[in-house]
Parts: sequence; C-alpha cells; structure tokens
Amino acid sequence: MDYSRILSSTVQDIKPSGIRKFFDLLENMQGVVALTVGQPDFITPWHIRVAAIESLENGKTYYTSNSGTLELRQEISSYMNRRYDLTYDPKSEVIVTVGGSEAIDIAIRALINPGDEVIVPQPAFVCYGPICELAGGKPVYLNTKEENKFKLTAEELKSVITDKTKLLVLPYPNNPTGAIMTSEDLEEIAEVLRGTDIMILSDEIYCELTYGREHVSIASLDGMRERTIIASGFSKTYAMTGWRLGYTLAPPEITKQMLKIHQYAIMCAPTTSQYAAVEAMRNGDPDVAMMRKEYNRRRRYIVGGLRSIGIECFDPEGAFYVYPNISKFGLTSEEFCERLLQEEKVAIVPGTAFGDCGEGFARISYAYSVEHIAKALDRMERFVKKL
Repeated sequence: MDYSRILSSTVQDIKPSGIRKFFDLLENMQGVVALTVGQPDFITPWHIRVAAIESLENGKTYYTSNSGTLELRQEISSYMNRRYDLTYDPKSEVIVTVGGSEAIDIAIRALINPGDEVIVPQPAFVCYGPICELAGGKPVYLNTKEENKFKLTAEELKSVITDKTKLLVLPYPNNPTGAIMTSEDLEEIAEVLRGTDIMILSDEIYCELTYGREHVSIASLDGMRERTIIASGFSKTYAMTGWRLGYTLAPPEITKQMLKIHQYAIMCAPTTSQYAAVEAMRNGDPDVAMMRKEYNRRRRYIVGGLRSIGIECFDPEGAFYVYPNISKFGLTSEEFCERLLQEEKVAIVPGTAFGDCGEGFARISYAYSVEHIAKALDRMERFVKKL
C-alpha cells in the first residue's frame, strides 16, 4: 500500500521537531551530561500532590465540565487579577486545557482560515508554525536579533504585515533565548496593531520566571485585551509538566469557538490535575518564589561560567534557558552540538531547532542543579579549547 497517497499531504510536508531529532542521538549513550530538557527539575510541591491524592480518595474521578471545574476557573481568574491586574470571567472567558500546548492549538485553529498569515517571531518554540500549517494558514517567520536582546521591534513587525495577516504570536518570556518584553516594548507593538483586526496569541507559559522585573501581559495595555488570547499553564510555574494542564484567557466570543475544538478533540482536561491546580494557585506562591530564586542563581552561574570559558552569551531575563553565540568557533550549530556530544558527552540543543535564524547559537537549559551545570561547563571548556 502506498501510504504517501493516503496520508495528509499537509502532515507529510511538516518537518519533525528539531529538538526531538537531536534527542534521538542520546538514546544509546552512557555518561552524558544533558542540559537539554525544558522542564523544572523540582518535584511538584507536596501540598499540591496531596490535593490530587485527596481528590482520588474522595472519588473525584469523573469528567468535569468541558471548560474545566468552575472552582479552578475561578482560581485562574483570581490569579490573573492578583498578579497582572487582568479581569476575566471564569464562566465565559477561561478554558482549562491539556497543557499549554493545547491552549496554543485551539487558539490558532479557532482563528485561522486557509491562506491567513500568522507572524511568528523567531527563535521560538517549535509548535507555532506547524499548528498554523495544519489549520491551513501560512506562518510568516520574523527573525529577531541578538543586538535587540531578541525582542520583537515595531519596525520589524511593520515590515511583515500584509492584508492577509490574521495573527501575531508573542512568545515571551521566550524559549529558547530567555528574552522578555517590557511594558515599553509592548506598547510599541500595541501601537502598530491599534486600528487593525490583527489578533495576538500571547504565550505566557514562563510568566512567573522573570528576573529583575515583573512580567507584563500585552492584554493589560489599552485596547489589547479585546484582541488577545493568552495561553499559559502550570508546567513551568509549579513544576507540573507531567500533570498536563494549561488554560486560555480570551473574550467570550473567541472562547466560545475555542471551546468547540476542545470539546470535540479532548472533552476535558484531567480531573485529578485540576484539583491539584486549585491548590497550586491558592497556596503555591511560596513555592514559585523559591523556585524562581533558585533558577536565578543558576542563571547567573551559567552565564558567568560560559563567558569565563570564552563563549559569548546574551544575558537572559526570563524562562530557564541561555542562548549562547557559538558562531566564532567556525562550526554550524548542529556540528558544534554533535561534536560536543560525541567528544565530551555534553548535550545541548542546536539553535536551528528553533528556526533558521538560530544558526550560530545553541540552547542550554539551566533547569538543573548547579553541580550538574558545573560538570557540563568543565567538559565544555575542554571542548572549546580544542577548537
């Protein structure tokens, strides 16, 4: 049977994740010091796990409302108001999703018609473009620059807007660069969008992991709430990656349409995870503060360590990644990372996994202990001295 004639041509044309491609090299190697995984190394705090256990002991194992339990949606709404001065109706403007990934998926699918253009600033996480293509849209990749701290600028945005532009993705705090957007940066973007019908998908999954300044959502700026879908979740903030829980925040007209996709594709997010998330939002602030403090310590350590061994590194202000510039070593990003893995057994991710503009860069996660990072830096020093 010729499966190439049977399978969707759109799916076949989509490239597999560059991150996964590199991880395949690790499968049969022993003694590797990996700085690749984009998830907290902390275990979900005990009081959150207890809430999940108690929900099971009390027999709370049934479907919830498609949108999620009202209790959790109320907590999400309260959290957004408390942390970011944003007000959302828990009954009509909040959907609990299966991770932040589903939140991004239903947001894009609810908006995009065939031929619509979606502006995706890069480097960025790998999912935005492929999801756009699956919806029949056209991703328009916009390369941000190291000299601008990898921020999206108003001039760059203006240069790619056409009469087909439907959506702008704002992936800040950014994976892989660690870049953030300040209120002043966002205001310049907002000024470009005012008077248009262009929507915004603001991926704020790393909103609690900023260092030295508070995260600002573009939805809080004048005239932006009505055109913004916020996608976020519990994975990074509360060390709950395996619980698979996220959420969307959007005007009721948009939420109503996203809910249709969620209903038919998912039904509802995991019930046990939802009870854990209620506890996380009610009583998890001290946990978040502790983890943020530790990430900040690691951030300073790894940036200093990379610079000390001769690797130039942009100073990230968010998430838990550094994005060093390795271009001076005369290797492509993939060559650098593959040789580092083979010769010194240190695993990092080529910058090209996050877009073609990632050539000359690599992503390193510091969601690992300082001791683990130190071991990797020792090996990296030997490697770059050989180069």
